[in-house]
Amino acid sequence: MTQDDKSVANRLFFRIFQASNILQKQTVSTVGLTTVQWAVLGALSRSGFEQGIAFNDLTEYLIVSRQSLDGVLKRLEREGHVVRVPHPDDGRARLILLTPEGRAYWQSLQPRIHDFYAQGLESFGFDDMVSLLHYINKLQKDLASIHQAKDEIISDLNE
Repeated sequence: MTQDDKSVANRLFFRIFQASNILQKQTVSTVGLTTVQWAVLGALSRSGFEQGIAFNDLTEYLIVSRQSLDGVLKRLEREGHVVRVPHPDDGRARLILLTPEGRAYWQSLQPRIHDFYAQGLESFGFDDMVSLLHYINKLQKDLASIHQAKDEIISDLNE
């Protein structure tokens, strides 16, 4: 990697960091949710999750820590949006369910969410959005492989 490549990479990761912080700030002020709350409610509202999702599966799906998810779930539980119920196949595990009130709340947010999308992507055409999604997917895959390589190195050292 040349010095110019390193400079561009540094700027790219810094811009991603800044965009993430702006996203967090704007979702709270515009939609009234943190990005993790938004992601949890969105995930639980998806088709196929009507019967709930295991806590561990939700952490993996959202790519968040157990501690972060637990804190968000506690708040959403207090607000009546989600409940934790015993897993039918594993008494020690819990399923996370969106309550009817949580589903109604999520539906009530949809106009604000779609307006947020429109404003946040105002300068993007359809092809721009598809391209950005493609590149974010590539970045996510590459970032995930860093951990795999690290785990392989640690595994090799322990052998």
